[in-house]
Amino acid sequence: MSEPTAAEVAAGVRATIGAHTQAQDAGRIDDVAAQYTADAVLEMPGVPAFEGRAAIREAFEGFSAQITTPTRHLLANTVLTSWSADEATAESDAALFVRGENGWGVQLVGHYVDTLRRQDGGWRFRHRKTTFET
Repeated sequence: MSEPTAAEVAAGVRATIGAHTQAQDAGRIDDVAAQYTADAVLEMPGVPAFEGRAAIREAFEGFSAQITTPTRHLLANTVLTSWSADEATAESDAALFVRGENGWGVQLVGHYVDTLRRQDGGWRFRHRKTTFET
């Protein structure tokens, strides 16, 4: 098997980021958790880091329970910043849209720094750090 190209790694990383985003907005918590390695770490402002797939799943279950209106995460400007055959780091900008009485509006803007590991034929988050722009 040959080493993947940067384009192949970038496509796999973007596919995982997209699958996570789609599952999160649809409330498919098991699908969100499946995008993480068993030893993954999720960092978010204002809360202690979530360590391990089970803790990450529980966190997203809690976030989902608090959502009372439809949401959409829009990720853009994803750039692969480093990569090898088995690990890659990417950065993305994000905006969270929430549907209210007057339609869709931006709730927050943020940035992700993701480290993913190639596993079981795909890419899985090993570490995700989220920051919010103020």
